[in-house]
This record gives sequence, C-alpha cells and structure tokens, in this order.
Amino acid sequence: MIWVNGVSQASIVPMDRGLAYGDGLFATMRTDAHGILFFEQHQARLSAGAARLGFDWQMSQALSQQLDTLAKQYPQHCIKLMLTRGVGGRGYAPPEQVQVTEVVSVHPIPPQYALWQQQGIRLATSAVQLGHQPLLAGIKHLNRLEQVLIKSQPLPQGFDDWLVLDCTGQVIESSMANIFFVKGNQVITPSLAHCGVAGVMREQVMLALLAQQMNIDCLPFGAERLVEFDSAFITNSVLGVVDVLAIDSHTFTPSPLTADLRQTLSLSL
Repeated sequence: MIWVNGVSQASIVPMDRGLAYGDGLFATMRTDAHGILFFEQHQARLSAGAARLGFDWQMSQALSQQLDTLAKQYPQHCIKLMLTRGVGGRGYAPPEQVQVTEVVSVHPIPPQYALWQQQGIRLATSAVQLGHQPLLAGIKHLNRLEQVLIKSQPLPQGFDDWLVLDCTGQVIESSMANIFFVKGNQVITPSLAHCGVAGVMREQVMLALLAQQMNIDCLPFGAERLVEFDSAFITNSVLGVVDVLAIDSHTFTPSPLTADLRQTLSLSL
C-alpha cells in the first residue's frame, strides 16, 4: 500500500531527485492500538534532517491525519514515510523552488522481531565499512548503498545481523539498528559524529536510561574493546530493544535493562 503526496498508488516522477540522487530522507515508524509510537519525535527528526539537507519541510495537517488514520487502521505495523526534494533537472544542483515529494507506505512487522525480543540475536562483523561524512552523519537519508552492500553479504550460519564498523575500525551500529553496550552501571553507545544513523529509539532509550540514573555516554571505540562489556543490545523504532547474545565469537550476558526498557517504553511485540 503506497501513497504519493496523498494519492493512493500514484507514481514517482522519473526526474524526482529522490530517485536520481537519493536526495531526501525517511522514517520507519511503528504503530500500536493508540497510533504511531513517538510520532512527535519522528516529525522533529524529519524536519531537522530536511533542514540539514537544505530544504524546509514541516508535516502538514493533511499528512498527519493520513498517518493517524493508517496507524489506527493497521496497528502493530510499520509505516514508512519518505521525503524527497521533489522533481529537479538533470544536474546535481538543487532547484530553487522545492516541492517536497511525500511517499507513505504500510508494511507488516517482520515476524522474527518478536522472537528476537524473546531470545536475542547474534551479530557478525561486516567486511563492509562505513565512510565518513559528518555533514550527513546521524540523519536517515535516502542514499543507503552502504547498507545495501552490507545486506548483500550472506550471513554466517547462526547469525542474525551484521555489526558495522567505520573505515577507521570504530564500532558504529548494526546494519539496521543502533547498538548499546553495558558494563556494570555504565552504558555506552557509539559516537555518530562521522557516520551512522541516530535513531529515534536510540534517543528514547538514552532518555529512559538517564531517568533510571544510569551512566550513559556516546563515545568512539574500536572493535577490540567489545570484550570489555558484559552485555549489549540493539534498538530501532520497529524491533524495539533486542539483546545481543554474541558478536562473532565473543558472547554477552543479556541485561535486565532490556526487559525494563521494553516495558517502560511499551515496546513489546
């Protein structure tokens, strides 16, 4: 089910800059019986991301109403909202007048996510590393070719997703989620100053941990430090919070924090 600028099953114009250059950004938002989880935060992140790309976008009342209606019609689903800079010419230079293209689609939540919440997952380190571009770091822009290359690799047997490093060997994220590491009362999540996606769920988890008076830091650190931590977990807006049982051959003990976070933030599937 797809809507383009509010029109069901409409087509993207071939000269749309989202198609031509990945000139845009997107959000994946989970629904429940009450609507879209953390809807205001998703809106704020999209507006901030658009501003960083150099165009203005604020959610209209019509789009907000459409998303709310879809959320109530499809609870326990994923709604994806893509924004592009709209139609432009052949060259890279953006048009002076921007007509943002809004693409809405509805998808079922992958069935393995509930199992992952219950049992945890194992990560293997990807050979594909993320390049540095501070101007784009943190935002969920439409050019995801690095992630396409990562996901094109066949996972080793017994592993569920990839751990992704940057080009200097620093830990960044999984292929589709942010990652946290726990040592006693200390929680560390990788710095995303040069690359990676700063997810809405990452922010909500950090706020929830601070409310529990946990010590939490965003720091750069290399893969060689993984053996220092007791526990690890990943987060995104659709799968919620999931324990990481192992990265390559190193194993972790599931943290009691993850069940508490799923309950506190209403994330259980």
